[in-house]
This record gives sequence, C-alpha cells and structure tokens, in this order.
Amino acid sequence: MKTTAVRVVSIISYMSIILTGQMIGFPFILWLIFSIFDFGNIDQLFAIFGLAGVILNLSKLKGNIFVVILSFLLMLAPIVSRLVQVSIEMFDYLTFQIPLIIFILTYLVYIVIIAKERILISKSNRK
Repeated sequence: MKTTAVRVVSIISYMSIILTGQMIGFPFILWLIFSIFDFGNIDQLFAIFGLAGVILNLSKLKGNIFVVILSFLLMLAPIVSRLVQVSIEMFDYLTFQIPLIIFILTYLVYIVIIAKERILISKSNRK
C-alpha cells in the first residue's frame, strides 16, 4: 500500500512539472506528448524515453527493481536534456523546482522500498 502511494505521488509530481513558455507555463507531460510528434529533433528521442518510463511505471513489471530503476532513468532523461539544452537560469522558478524535487525524492524512496521488499522476500525464501 505504501509503495503505491509513494509511486503515485512521484508520477503526479512528474506530470506537474511546469516548463515556462514565452507566454504561459506548459505542463511537462504535455511537452513530452507533443515532442514525440516533433520529427527530426533530439527532443523527440528524450520524449519517447520519458513516456516509456511512465508506461513502465504503470505496467505489470513495476515491482521488478531493474524495471523501477530503468523507469526512473528514462523519466529523468528528458529533464536532464532540457537542463543541458537551455540556460539553467530558465529553470529558476518554483513550479519547476518543487515538483522536480518531489519527483526525485519520492521515486528514490520508492526504489528503496522496492529493494527492501525484494531483500525480505529473498531472505524468507531461503529459510
């Protein structure tokens, strides 16, 4: 139960990241979806990575520690890409920073919880 809550908070915070536009802020999840159709752009590749990470998170494999870590890295890839492509000063606003920090912290907690559960299961199987 607590793993589900942590995972849900993490995914919601990921989708709540706001990228500033010229006139309005743009939710990161929409940027991912629209970037998939922006052919011939490196952002398309990273958008595919990010959405693949979200889909892995919602799949039946979400309890596998390898899949959980891969999902985290895939979801983090487009954010890191944007941070590298655009001046870091462009991300100095709370609607980007707070959801990003919540996403990273809760997802790392989720990874630790899954790892501990796997260790406990493997210990109980040895007895």
